[in-house]
Amino acid sequence: MAALRSCLASVLMSALVCTVGLAPTAAAQDKVVKIDGSSTVFPVTEAVAEEFQAAQKGAVKVTVGISGTGGGFKKFVRGEIDIADASRPISAEEMLAAKEGGIEYIELPICFDALTVAINPRNTWCDSMTVEELKKLWEPGAQGKVTKWSQIRAGWPDEKIELFGAGTDSGTFDYFTEAVVGKAKSSRGDYTASEDDNVLVRGIEGNRFALGYIPYAYFAPHAKRMKAVKVDWEKDALPAMEPSMDNVIAGKYNPLSRPLFIYINKKALVTKPEVKAFAEFYVQNVAELAEEVKYLPLPSMAYQTCGDRLASLKTGTAFGGHTEVGLPVEEIMKREPVNEPRKAPKQEEKK
Repeated sequence: MAALRSCLASVLMSALVCTVGLAPTAAAQDKVVKIDGSSTVFPVTEAVAEEFQAAQKGAVKVTVGISGTGGGFKKFVRGEIDIADASRPISAEEMLAAKEGGIEYIELPICFDALTVAINPRNTWCDSMTVEELKKLWEPGAQGKVTKWSQIRAGWPDEKIELFGAGTDSGTFDYFTEAVVGKAKSSRGDYTASEDDNVLVRGIEGNRFALGYIPYAYFAPHAKRMKAVKVDWEKDALPAMEPSMDNVIAGKYNPLSRPLFIYINKKALVTKPEVKAFAEFYVQNVAELAEEVKYLPLPSMAYQTCGDRLASLKTGTAFGGHTEVGLPVEEIMKREPVNEPRKAPKQEEKK
């Protein structure tokens, strides 16, 4: 009997040791930062998440989805995720949905993108396009009517243009249509659409007569298998400009340079230490990591303001629910964030 008691005690002690040994792992699994949204912002957030998890030595797990800016905001305003990646500002409708759901948020610009019009490298005729030509190609009235390169400019081949662009849940879709067509979500529908930019990259690479628009971070790694179209904006006195970080810094690549954002749930920031730690790590390290994935860091003063917004829990958006094209980051950071939608600025003021 004594031997039996000794054996049972040994088994119980072993079980206790195993339980204690597993406790930290179970606790670590409970510490999760949930992020979803823009595939444009994904490369930046993924890079930050990897560095953060390494620094935490596995104590925190960060999940990053790519359901598109609109898809991410849908989850965000329902309280399903802690952080939304966004390639455009939160819309008026999303602001109202957040309010109804009791979600307060902190808006942080994190870097710049040079939205790129890309073509196949075997395209020998197209070096540049005006914004007006892009509008002619992408506006809703072009559907089923403007289908060949020869319809865009005389002398271009009488061949069908294979179009690739962002899906309707993408902030890239919203920004491109706003900047080129003049109204967000106003676009022809007869093109290959996807919230996954890798799908668009493969489509452009695989067809000589293809044209599409993608974030610069998805163009740059494939620059030998795609060609960027220079963009000529009739509203400035500059010649056609290629998408590059230098041109974005100089304010020359318009109207397709744009800021990218993350939105942080205030309640998660206050109640989940891992979310607070990740948000602070993001602001401190995103400048270096953005460059690694071919995006342009913001000026240092912008990151200081982002840090101040986090520390003071300053909620709201600098845009009042409307995308504004060609807005300098200095202007964005000077604005007082608001929590209620504002009247949309006039088109002339945006330009």
